[in-house]
Amino acid sequence: MSDSQLTPQQLAEACAEAMFARDHASQGLGMRITRVAPGFAELTMTVRQDMVQGHGNCHGGFLFALADSAFAFACNSYDEATVASGCSIDYLGPGQLGDELTATAEERSRRGRTGIYDITLRNQYGDTVALFRGRSYKIRGSVRRLEDTDAENTAAGDTQ
Repeated sequence: MSDSQLTPQQLAEACAEAMFARDHASQGLGMRITRVAPGFAELTMTVRQDMVQGHGNCHGGFLFALADSAFAFACNSYDEATVASGCSIDYLGPGQLGDELTATAEERSRRGRTGIYDITLRNQYGDTVALFRGRSYKIRGSVRRLEDTDAENTAAGDTQ
């Protein structure tokens, strides 16, 4: 099937598959993509012992990483290489050892080269653990075909 024959859902799935294959950070943290659609992604991660900080809760950096990964998969679901231009997170509750955390990323706005995405992190009980807002910036190139993406675009050191 040619690129022009892909439905938006099929394109989003193909982008997620290609990105995840190269995303050793998300893989290394045990993240799993559970759903993806145009402008949307849902990832899960289980809090492991090596993610727990000195107060006995999941380190905020791991919560941020899960939200950031969901953000990346949502804003790159159109096969247009997109990076973060900024983000913020509010921690509302702790993640505990063994918790199954879910990050749900939803597109709020996508115009021109920029977008805004809201990501909600919840535990297995449905309790909100954190709220994350990401601002995206579209660069040149393809998500699925990394070789088509201008190397200068990724030299900025973006986390996505």
